[in-house]
Amino acid sequence: MPHFKKSHYLSYISILSFVALLLLAWVSFGKHGLLDLYKMRKEEERCLAIVDDLKEKNRLLTAEIRRLREDPRYFESVARKELGLVRENEIIYRFRQGNHSDTLNR
Repeated sequence: MPHFKKSHYLSYISILSFVALLLLAWVSFGKHGLLDLYKMRKEEERCLAIVDDLKEKNRLLTAEIRRLREDPRYFESVARKELGLVRENEIIYRFRQGNHSDTLNR
């Protein structure tokens, strides 16, 4: 068994420590390293939250479509509110919004 001097032993330890430190830095910060993995998991959580939100909106829109198809009174109320539709021979009165005292003083 070869005899190592204390200075050689320390230099081997320092080289191995340096290599281990480089390896740790590469595993942590390199491409597909731990930091990258952390960022990807956060991105995945954000995307899953968006997907859940879109699923809920889709569910609400599907319910709205079903109600528009099945409930004629609801369909009519939506047509009146959003499209301004009226029935035949129906008269629409429009009133100004705001202070009514202005119109009374004229």
